[in-house]
Amino acid sequence: MKAKKNLQDLSYREKLLKLARLYSIQEIQKKISNSRLTNKQIESLLKKNNVLLPKNLINKKLNFIYWTNFYKILAVAAIAIGFFGIVPLLYKSGNKINIENLAQKKQISIYQKKELSKKNIKPEENFYIPEESELEDIDENTIRLGASTLNEIFKSANYDLDIIRKTKKVTPIYISVLPAEIGKIESTKEKKEIFIKIILPLILRENEEIISDRKKLFRILGKIKNTRAEKKWLEFKLKQYQIKNSDLSELKIRMDIIPVSLAIAQAAKETGWGTSRFALEGNALFGQWTYAADGLKPEDVITGDHKVKKFNILQASVRAYKRNLNCHRVYKNFRSERAKLRERGEKINSLKLVKYLDKYAETGKLYTQILEKIIKQNSLMDFDQSKLLPTKSFIKSNI
Repeated sequence: MKAKKNLQDLSYREKLLKLARLYSIQEIQKKISNSRLTNKQIESLLKKNNVLLPKNLINKKLNFIYWTNFYKILAVAAIAIGFFGIVPLLYKSGNKINIENLAQKKQISIYQKKELSKKNIKPEENFYIPEESELEDIDENTIRLGASTLNEIFKSANYDLDIIRKTKKVTPIYISVLPAEIGKIESTKEKKEIFIKIILPLILRENEEIISDRKKLFRILGKIKNTRAEKKWLEFKLKQYQIKNSDLSELKIRMDIIPVSLAIAQAAKETGWGTSRFALEGNALFGQWTYAADGLKPEDVITGDHKVKKFNILQASVRAYKRNLNCHRVYKNFRSERAKLRERGEKINSLKLVKYLDKYAETGKLYTQILEKIIKQNSLMDFDQSKLLPTKSFIKSNI
């Protein structure tokens, strides 16, 4: 079996071709098989598709780190040196970070769009449809960090829940797997804090993507005539949200956020604050069922062939959870009540919505009462208005 090369071992051309495969740039893939493209030609085609070139690569004590090309290497190096070569920004839960994680289309899209808007690039030129399995299909060998190491990372980044409750600003640190010893942490407070710190940015990231899509949806619907790219985007979103008959009014209802406090509460309940076998072995934060062969079989289930769905990374579990609540028919009332809150100009309130999740677990109403108790006892609604800090701001705050 041919061994995979580390990023630092790849030639510049191989890095360009790796990005072309990652972003599925068909134009490059077709031409490279029929004729030899020069590096300049490949660069040109990548730029045409708004893919950032691999110019900001550093290699300290990490195997490699990939940064979007409008951030300075000096800033990254300063952070890396600051905590013994561990840089948490786009962290893959280990001191080996995969290029597929660091150059993910969805990860850079928020910041890339801001840069593109400054350059007056037309919407069609910044048009992008993500793959359904974008996060789920990432293949990597993740090194699981210990709780003490994560705490050092959080401390170095000034990532503190008390500060977040006041400022509503969250450091964008993305962790892929939970620490194995989280269940051995004796302090319940410490266990809860590290769990929240891990999943909070993941939840916010998904919500911000949904908000971005929602704004784009309303902008498109407000136009008299739509471009071809906008029509394709609508077609994709209708399919993504499992809507038939091109019902755009239903798309507006489904394409909306899940309250942060509610998502944290459900993840806490389903995993025992990150200590369950499903969370540790399968990155499953929300106990979603599957009948696939590679799912995790619950030990207490005697009859039935259902299993708990496994994910390569925690982020994929969060994304699947949000699609579940936004698409499955049993949560129609949940979505309907959320839409009513929108119509009345009210904030999306987890305590008003939680009662509509009685179908999520077999215990029904008791399940929703437990969620409500978790939200209140842990003051989770303090995080509902939180937002991720732009990566550039985070760099400045740590130099």
